[in-house]
Amino acid sequence: MTTFLMMLMTPKECPPLRLCLFPTRFTVRSGAAAGSLALAALLAGCVGTTPKTFGVQESFGSVATYSRLFDATPAQTCEASRRALLSQGYVISTQQTELIEGKKSFQPEAESHLQMVVRVVCVPEANDGKVSLGFVTALQDTYALRKTNNSASVGVGAIGSVSLPFSASSESLVKVGSETISKDAFYESFFDLVKRYLVMDQAQAIGG
Repeated sequence: MTTFLMMLMTPKECPPLRLCLFPTRFTVRSGAAAGSLALAALLAGCVGTTPKTFGVQESFGSVATYSRLFDATPAQTCEASRRALLSQGYVISTQQTELIEGKKSFQPEAESHLQMVVRVVCVPEANDGKVSLGFVTALQDTYALRKTNNSASVGVGAIGSVSLPFSASSESLVKVGSETISKDAFYESFFDLVKRYLVMDQAQAIGG
């Protein structure tokens, strides 16, 4: 009899410290509302993330790190620069009268790859064109080896695709950094090499 009375009770009639069991109502509308709230909270968290910022990395100065004066025409300076790059194993990718660009690859570690790009621009500095100013910029890109595992799958008509316990890995180089070389010693050694070739060219022209 007591059990029968408890079944007829409403939630307000339940005595204290007793559990009344009633079916929980769950509708599609309430489920969709809960999903919308969860998505809104997730988007709010993403939007609220503050991006990392950096200060200004450049400070213009009067130090002539990237340029030198040469007692030669722009064409002669760029030709000497081309020969200087070739003598160090660079592959010339761009060759113009007043522009030379060369590339060279390095591999300091088994899974690391570096590529150096040296760009030389030669412009006239005097009215007669016999003195030129050479601007040199070296850019070093860093690449890392990334491995991706791919599992094999075979399509079966009535079942679909079945994954097999065989896997293949693919490797690719991913660019992870890029930096403009700013060391004075690097550019000094390049300019000295360019001057050496200019002296050789002038000596051949005089002895010619």
